[in-house]
Amino acid sequence: MTTVLSIQSWVACGNVGNCAALFPLQRLGIETWSLNTVAFSNHTGYGKWRGDAVPTRIIASLFDGIAELGVLPRCDAVLSGYLGEPKTGPVLLDIVSRVKDANPSALFCCDPVMGDFGPGWYVPSGVREWYRDQALVAADIVTPNRFELEWLTGTRIEKLTDAAQAAAALRRQGPGIVLATSLEPASDRLAVLAAVPAAAWVVETPRLAIEASGCGDAVAALFLGWLLKGRPVPEALALAVAAIWGVVEATIAAGGGELALIAAQDELVAPSRKLIPQKL
Repeated sequence: MTTVLSIQSWVACGNVGNCAALFPLQRLGIETWSLNTVAFSNHTGYGKWRGDAVPTRIIASLFDGIAELGVLPRCDAVLSGYLGEPKTGPVLLDIVSRVKDANPSALFCCDPVMGDFGPGWYVPSGVREWYRDQALVAADIVTPNRFELEWLTGTRIEKLTDAAQAAAALRRQGPGIVLATSLEPASDRLAVLAAVPAAAWVVETPRLAIEASGCGDAVAALFLGWLLKGRPVPEALALAVAAIWGVVEATIAAGGGELALIAAQDELVAPSRKLIPQKL
């Protein structure tokens, strides 16, 4: 059975971080292990929350416990997201290295969670520099949003061709696949782009009337999940975006709030819409 180790935030109430990534992977039939980088009551978009970062030494110790079980050869990918403190970065890279030593075909999918337009930066000082200077070179797949892609590459993204050029620049730093989310080809449209060395594809959807936290976490997990199930990059892109479109529609129908992953769980494995990726 395919297995993913997901290392990102956790909330007691809501669907962001591991709470947005693990269930979609499980619905795809993928075994999931998890390490939490923070333990919060809820995501920070509410403006108030309780909890704290999980100490780096605890994360390292928990991974040691997993490794001592002798199961690392079964791990097919490490998926990383929000980091609670800069010291977690080197521990994450050590985890990736040890997983790859045990299973050389394992992938490292890095979601460089740092910030977004509107809220701005929402990681501690030093985390964004660690992503730029150390994580990218180690990653097989990176999944930045537009805000993060602009900062990582030092480019302004206004058109889809700009995003494709930025993705190419990011690939030259190490990762073979770039998934760029939250692109805005028009005021009423959103797009997600997937790029490999030989090509880039984009899927567009209407902009829905909601700002839902956790979409990027879920899309990164779904994209990785479909790749691990053998789907080619453009198909994995289309399936991931179609699924999150269905989930967001269900979230609107429920009156907003947290992503309706449970109510719309069938969308995760068999999206009701078929999207056709366009090659740039």
